[in-house]
Formats: sequence, C-alpha cells, structure tokens
Amino acid sequence: MTDLASLGKELEETLRLDTRLLAYQKLDHAEDLDRIRGVKTFDRPLTFCQLPALVRVYGWTVGVRGTDPMNERCKNLCGLKDATPEEIWVEAAVMATTWMPSHEESLKQQADYPRITAGEAIVLAPLTEGKIDPDAILIYGNVAQIMLLLCGLQKEKYEEFPFSFLGEGDCTNTLARCCSTGKISLGLGCFGERSMGQMTDGEIILAMPPQEMERALSGLKHLSTIGFSYPLRIIGAGHDPFPELAEFYPPDRVGAAVTRALQSRK
Repeated sequence: MTDLASLGKELEETLRLDTRLLAYQKLDHAEDLDRIRGVKTFDRPLTFCQLPALVRVYGWTVGVRGTDPMNERCKNLCGLKDATPEEIWVEAAVMATTWMPSHEESLKQQADYPRITAGEAIVLAPLTEGKIDPDAILIYGNVAQIMLLLCGLQKEKYEEFPFSFLGEGDCTNTLARCCSTGKISLGLGCFGERSMGQMTDGEIILAMPPQEMERALSGLKHLSTIGFSYPLRIIGAGHDPFPELAEFYPPDRVGAAVTRALQSRK
C-alpha cells in the first residue's frame, strides 16, 4: 500500500511549498466522519472555499455533513448534494446578477461545471497526517512550483495538461474535475477561494489523483539530477546565457542524443 503521508512530506519539502498538501475524501456514510481522529465540524454557516485554508494553513482536519449549515451552492459542487434542475436554474439567476451577463449565459456555465456525485459527508485533512484515504489531493503553490511539478509528471510519462477556467466557482474546475474524471486538473482559483479561502495573489491550484504522487516525485528527482529544482536557477537577461545553459544541456550528452536520434531514422 502506498504511503501517501510520507510521499506528501517529501513533495512538500522538494517543492518548498508554503502550505500543506490537502487530502479530500467523500464519505458515503455520515457516521464515518466520527471515526476520523481529531476531525472538527461546524455549527455555523460556512462555504466550501473556507475549508482548504483551515487545512493547509492551520493544519486542521475538517468535516462537513450534508445536513450541516454550509451554503447550498457549495454543497451542490463539493460532493454533499446532487443539484436539482430547479436549483441549477435558480443558481444561474443569482450568478447573472454578478459574474455572468445574463441568465442564459449563466446556464451555460452551470452546464460546464463538473460535479461530484453526492455522499453524506466530506472530510479534508493534511495529507501528511495520513488520516484519510483521499479521492484527490490539492496542491497550492506559486506558478514556478506548479510548473515544475507538471514537468516532473511529464518526465515520467508525457501527456498534455489542458487548462480551462469556468469563472466564479472554479473549485469545480480542480477538485470536482479531478474526482469526476480521474485526471490532473489545474485551476487559477476564483474570488471565493481568494477572498474566503485565503489564496494569495501568487498561488494557483493543482488537483491530482493520489496514484499520481509516485510519478510526480520520481519525475522531480530525475529533473533534479539534471539541475532543474525549486527554486529555479536564475540565468538572467543581461548576458550570454549559453555557458550556463550548457550545464543543463551538456554538449557531449546532447550530441550523443542527436546522433542516436538520427541513426534511428535510417
């Protein structure tokens, strides 16, 4: 069995992340929440946007039941409730008063939202504490950290990582998309995540299936042996870069690779 807690600690150290990796799990039965060590629940109104900050910044383990006083829109997006057609219609009308130009356009946004099929509860915890078996891992970092992480994944096996932005409610574009498709998903964050979730101006989010952790770390290690690690080395714009680039692309190694590639075409 993969030790995600240890892998999480190693990834936090490798990328020098400012906040903790976050593990998310949907629970089919609300009573399972009570079995999780140290879980905090809420009897006050809250939004889903607030939960990641409590976990990644303060180190809490937090749980929410479908019956708790979370905003209904959030429940419809984070795995606590399946939205009805009427709720989607009404939510689109509300969004048309703020972020969307019309009810018709807002309904298009609603149709594009990935959604997590509802369970009775959800729980979020620091990945390194090993308290839950996560459905997805959320990684908050600056652009350079997330870029390097994606490059590490590609170093092991190339794939294109497409990007999309759904606007307000963009948590669906990371967490919900990852959970519903099993694919890595990149997000910018939205007003709610930055205002209530305490995302800094320089942070973006990557949602990753747990099974990709080993691939990510292996790729980062391989890149590090070449010289690519965080913080990235600054070569600068004011001089000839090629002597320093030669440390990453040694002429003998590059030449040998080119020779092999040309020979393989014959």
